[in-house]
Amino acid sequence: MKNNRKFLVGMLTAVFLILASCGNSTDESKVTLDNQPPDNNARQNTKDNSLDTDNINGNEADLPNDDLAKQEDLSSNHTESLKEEYLKKLNDTKREIDKVRNNNEDETTYALKKVEGDRYDVWDGLLNEVYGVLINQLPAEEMDQLRKEQREWIDYRDHTAKEASLKYKGGTMEQLEYVTVENDLTEERCFELVEKYMR
Repeated sequence: MKNNRKFLVGMLTAVFLILASCGNSTDESKVTLDNQPPDNNARQNTKDNSLDTDNINGNEADLPNDDLAKQEDLSSNHTESLKEEYLKKLNDTKREIDKVRNNNEDETTYALKKVEGDRYDVWDGLLNEVYGVLINQLPAEEMDQLRKEQREWIDYRDHTAKEASLKYKGGTMEQLEYVTVENDLTEERCFELVEKYMR
């Protein structure tokens, strides 16, 4: 009986020692794990959502050549997509305006002037928008040349519209013809600027 009691006491002591050491090793492992870097999966998730901290300086010179090429590809793709975005916007606008013009049931001069006035607002707004994008995109020297070209184009547009309207001089169609020609030329110029200059 005494032997059994000694055996039980020995067993209980051993169990307590094992539990105590497990508790200590667990606490130690917690401290150690908290101070270790995240595992590869956690690091991968961090990389997906943030900058690469391996190159903490952030200098382009520190980046591998492949990374520089990727950055250049991304910037050229963004610029190309901007050009494509504007071409799509211009084509969509043209389609919508043509639909309104072709489905206009009111053929009075007043109604036609209203349609052309609205058309002018749209195309003139888009021309200014495109021009604003080009101011930000083009090098200073190229932009200076475009400014000069744009001033000449405005003179050409106004002169051409005036000449076309003179065939209706003094009539109710004179102003309508002027605005219609002005709109046609402004629409063409929007496409020309995007195709020729936008990058």
